[in-house]
Amino acid sequence: MLAYVVAVWLLIVGLYGVLTSRHLVHMVLCLTVTQASTYVLLVAIGYRAGGRAPVFADLAPGTPVVDPIVQALTLTDVVVEATVTAVLLALTVQVATRFGTVDPDELGALRG
Repeated sequence: MLAYVVAVWLLIVGLYGVLTSRHLVHMVLCLTVTQASTYVLLVAIGYRAGGRAPVFADLAPGTPVVDPIVQALTLTDVVVEATVTAVLLALTVQVATRFGTVDPDELGALRG
């Protein structure tokens, strides 16, 4: 239950940071915090009390194990987040180069 609370807390803190950020790098970091909430949520879903790692070579039949699919999804999530963060930081560098600012409110060319 605590893991679900932590996941929601990370989501709220990350979203608050995104909404109140006045710097694009800070906004990207807040998005990574938001994404981290999915790690905690996935690990919490796959956790089984008393479960062991799903290496069946040395486990007796019927021994509870944690869900390996959720662990794989979490690792995939980490890789996707690293890629998205790298792309967003590269875009931030391009914005700073072209417009001379990283304040989202001062980016007049992006206003609709």
